[in-house]
Amino acid sequence: MLRLLREHGPLTRGQLGTLCGLSRTTLYDVVAALMDNGTVVASVPEAARRKRGRPAELLALNSAAGHVLGIEFARRAVRVAAMDAGHEIVGTAGEPQASDTPWQDRVDTAWRLADALTGGTLRSGALNGIGVGVCGPAGSPDRCARRTPPHDTVAALVRERFGVPALIDKSTRLAALAETVWGAAAGEQNVLYLRLSHGVGGGLVVAGALHRGAHGASGEFGHVSVDPDGVRCACGGTGCLETVASVGAVLDAYRTAGGAAADVPELVAALDSGDRTAYAVLAQAGAHAGRVLADVCHAVGPDVIVVGGELVEAGPALMEPIERTLNTTVLRGSCGSLRVRPAGLGDSGAALGAIALLQQHMNHVVPGLRGTARAPRGPLSLLLR
Repeated sequence: MLRLLREHGPLTRGQLGTLCGLSRTTLYDVVAALMDNGTVVASVPEAARRKRGRPAELLALNSAAGHVLGIEFARRAVRVAAMDAGHEIVGTAGEPQASDTPWQDRVDTAWRLADALTGGTLRSGALNGIGVGVCGPAGSPDRCARRTPPHDTVAALVRERFGVPALIDKSTRLAALAETVWGAAAGEQNVLYLRLSHGVGGGLVVAGALHRGAHGASGEFGHVSVDPDGVRCACGGTGCLETVASVGAVLDAYRTAGGAAADVPELVAALDSGDRTAYAVLAQAGAHAGRVLADVCHAVGPDVIVVGGELVEAGPALMEPIERTLNTTVLRGSCGSLRVRPAGLGDSGAALGAIALLQQHMNHVVPGLRGTARAPRGPLSLLLR
């Protein structure tokens, strides 16, 4: 119904019933619920008022019902996504920031980006909810890793600036959730997601539900050791995947081998020129990532593996080594016909996943009415501040 009202504009109940094919009783029940929660409003045109008989009401989306926001506070950027009252994603936006930018400034940037996306409606208080993605584990603040932002502080600043509480979760997990709703694994029930970015992490969707773990630490694939004799990781471990397959690690390895690239686009340019050193460095990173993914596959048996993050811009130079390693490492038959796909949502994945998180929460509160996107079903443990 929401899609029909969005596409056709105001409709009578009779017109809506013809288009959606629902029975009269079901139609009226759903319309009543949508009007009760403010998503749909009814009005009688002036011309209809002047006619004899009972005038036909026109149903329309309530433009004042407010937006839902998803915000990602990444290490080097702030990204925002917005969904309108008709449950349509209206846009995404992002802005790079230094990793040491104060939290108040980050929240102010999120406000500015969100206000622009929603046409200035935030100032009128038309906001229904906010989901927030942060780096590192998203469990109780006293259990977080040392690089994890102070969640109480973030939640308090967001609530003060936007006027509504926020649901907070780990960015890479939210990206995993978004890929199952709108991205490369849309509609899948068992998905393994790996992000190869400035940090390395991931997420699991198991039986349609986002898996967080007992202490919010699920998805820390970047801190699985792949080289016991390797370099020390920021987490305190040795030879973690993050030390060999993050953006910084790959660029360092390329420069050590004689190449010259300041960022991923320059590395991709080297690939395009046929630079064998660039291919060799990415092949090694892909092999390490493939071994970690294989170990997780043996534990959870996903239908689809999605690989995201800036390094995916390298294309086959990265993805093919990952797939080769999986094909030679995963036990035959243990994971069925395993599919590996590049992420489909790019930098916006975590911000969109924060919206999907809110949709799941709303579906638990008002089942079947508040979320029309294909959000996975199942229990979800939330950090609500």
